Order: sequence, then structure tokens, then C-alpha cells
Amino acid sequence: MDQLRFLNSRTPNSMTTQTNTSPAFKRVLLKISGEALIGEQPFGIDVNVSRSVAKEIKQVHGLGIQVAVVVGGGNIFRGLSKSAGDMDRSSADYIGMLATVMNAVVLQDALEHLDVNTRVLSAIDIPQLAEPFIRRRAIRHLEKGRIVIFAAGTGNPFFSTDSAAALRALEIKADVILKATKVDGIYTADPLMDKAATRFDSITYQEVLEKRLKVMDASAISLCMDNNLPIVVFNMREPGNIARVVTTGSGIGTRVSLNRLINRAE
Repeated sequence: MDQLRFLNSRTPNSMTTQTNTSPAFKRVLLKISGEALIGEQPFGIDVNVSRSVAKEIKQVHGLGIQVAVVVGGGNIFRGLSKSAGDMDRSSADYIGMLATVMNAVVLQDALEHLDVNTRVLSAIDIPQLAEPFIRRRAIRHLEKGRIVIFAAGTGNPFFSTDSAAALRALEIKADVILKATKVDGIYTADPLMDKAATRFDSITYQEVLEKRLKVMDASAISLCMDNNLPIVVFNMREPGNIARVVTTGSGIGTRVSLNRLINRAE
């Protein structure tokens, strides 16, 4: 992501989670890339990393917030990657969907090791591993205090897991999409190439599309814009950041919405 910066240091004390504060959101959809589960490996799944991610999610769940998750599959296979070669795009995308199911089951196992009730709902019928995605069932699971992990994207080729996150968030009436990444927000330019680049505290959907900022794919951004569903892009590598986002609603990462606040990137 050219417009994003890697965060290499932690900010102590000031980043402490305020668990006594009423959460800014009641129901959230957390989008996690498959690469977040790689760890230090070149590819695949690091179980220790998945358990670390699970602890972060449990912390948010413990605040009384309903949590749904969409996990990518890029750590195993991506339809547009070099590993797909000259495969038919539809076939490659379906393999990518299966990769997201693998990641979802690993994350479910990590959460259940922490005694958190979790359900995997798949857009592809794999009854041995997951329940089929049914919107009302997903909402019911959330209302019962279970974490729901959506797997297999939208179930259709040519759609990314970003688009799946936007679609599922709207279907379950989530308050926000939390885009968890390795970076701390959206920047005016590549800060590694341009030392004058500054981070947006907030930005509009239209600006993201016009500036071609690599936040989420254009179809996902457009879907959120059409339905006024806010997105918060933040650094997942900072322990407790997910909880900070849901308790403060702002101040962490970059918020994407119809209108933006005055921020230091201008």
C-alpha cells in the first residue's frame, strides 16, 4: 500500500484501553487480512499469531460488543497472485475462498481455546467445517454473544474479501468496518518515499476513490459510500488497538466516511 506507513514503535500509557468507557460501537465487523496470520513465515499460518489475534478479539468481545470477522486468504492463496499463474480466474478465486475457510477455522479454534463461543459461517457449503451463511442466523449468533467469522468471501469469483466485508457488514447492520492492517492509517503519499507525507485522521469515500488510495478495493469503498457505512483503518500490530478503536470511535488510525473532520493531512 503506497499511501500507508508501517508503524515500528509502540506508544505506552496514552494508548491504554479505557474499559470503563461506553463503547462507541455496539456491533462491528473486523476485517483481517490473511497476511496478518503469517507471522514471520514466508507463507501459511502461524498458530501463535492466530492466538494473539484471538486475544485481541476476546478483549473487544469482553466489552459487550458484538463482533463479526471477515478473514482473507492471501497468506495461503490469492486468485490474482503469481501462484495462480495462468489459471482461470474463477477457479483461482474459488481456491482463494477455500483458503479463507482454513484461516477462519484456525481463528475459531484459537478463540475457543480462550473460552469464547464462536461460529464460522461460510458462503460455500462445507458442512463438516462451517455453517452455511444465512443472514438471520448470523445476526442471531451475534445477539447470543457469539463471535461470528464469515468465510469464503461472498461465494462468488471476482469479488475480494474487502467486498465481502462491506457486504456482510451491511447485511448484519454493523455500525462500522474495522480494517485491521500492518499500518497505522491512510497517508497523502508513500511516507517511505516522501518524508513530507502526512496521515489523514479522516477522509471521505470520494477522496479515497479519486486519489486511488489503496485502502480497500473500489467496489468495497463504493458499497460503503452508497450505504454510509464508516470504515476505520488502523494498525493491528499495536496490542489493544482494536479495543481502543471501539471504545473511542476516533483517534486511532484513519476514519473513512461521507464527510471528514479537519485533520493534519491538509
